[in-house]
This record gives sequence, structure tokens and C-alpha cells, in this order.
Amino acid sequence: MSINQSGWRPTSPEANTGNVPASVTGNKALMLEEALIFEIGDAHTTGVDFGAPSPLRGEGRGEGQPSNAAPGTTPHPTLSPEGRGLSRLAGLSRTNPIGLPGLSEPETVRHYTRLSRQNYGIDLGFFPLGSCTMKHNPRLNEKMARLPGFSDVHPLQPVDTVQGALEVIHQLAHWLVTLTGMTSVAMSPKAGAHGELCG
Repeated sequence: MSINQSGWRPTSPEANTGNVPASVTGNKALMLEEALIFEIGDAHTTGVDFGAPSPLRGEGRGEGQPSNAAPGTTPHPTLSPEGRGLSRLAGLSRTNPIGLPGLSEPETVRHYTRLSRQNYGIDLGFFPLGSCTMKHNPRLNEKMARLPGFSDVHPLQPVDTVQGALEVIHQLAHWLVTLTGMTSVAMSPKAGAHGELCG
């Protein structure tokens, strides 16, 4: 082991120094390469465009008015299907901006695709977390757990129909007792914290 003769010491970066990302998240937590979805796009962009409806179609005894209307009656405009829908929802019209990000469909897909590439998991590299969270699960274990005799078992089905699964649980408990020298083990806890509570 060599001694540091130069006197140099590592320094930790201070918050609020350097270039702060142009994001509402600012210099917080992780270094984000992707802006929040509310920070991109504009209010005039949508993923789906709807054509303007035609609310009225004909007046009086013209188009859309019955020819046998009584003389002297006040003609009523005939609404198109879109117009009838608008008349029913007129009181629900939005008066303020909706406050949602305005992105086209490709922009939205690309945004979430870029975010998905930042996911990190046990299959991508070292994952030094506790045994009750993420750990190495061999693919063989996953394949065995998905066998119909295990994956299709229902907690309320008759006991005589799950004897195979019970035998596997009993055999594993026997191995654990033998290996650890304990008097018994509990196979019901589903996680590390659950086991700590049971203990």
C-alpha cells in the first residue's frame, strides 16, 4: 500500500454548483438526461387530430326540415349527429387549458423509449441489494416455478389436489433443517421482511 505524498484529497461536489439542468427537477437526485414529459412539447400539439364538427345542418323547410311541417310554425334547425353531441356536452366545455403535455404520437413514443433504456436490472450488471429484494434467480428456477403444478395452484383448492407441491415444500424444509441444524423452518413467509416479522 503506497502513501499519498502529494497531499491531494478527493473532494465531493457541492450542490448548486456547475451547470444546473434546465429542468424543474434541477440539481436533485439522479442526473437526468431526459426532460420531464411536462417540460417538452407545446399546448398546440396533440397525438390525435379531430376534424371540426358541423353543428347545424339546414334550417326552416330547407335541408333537414320535414316538408309536412305545419304552416306558421317556427322552424327548428336540424342538428347533425356531431351537433347533437355538442349540444348535450355544451355545459362541460373546457374554459381553461387542460395542462397536459402537447406531444405528437412519435414524440411520446420516443420519450418513453428513451426512459426505458435507462432501466437497470439484474440482467444488465451487478445489482448489490439485499436478499429480500433483487437477487440472482437462475433461469432454471424461473422455469420450474412456472410449471403448471406450481403456477396453476389456487390457495383454496382441495388439499388432495396439491400433494405434489406440498411434497416439494416439505422436502425443501427438510433440507434447510438438515443444513442449518435448526429444529424447524417456516415456509410461509413470502419475503425477507416477512420472515423478520415472523421471527
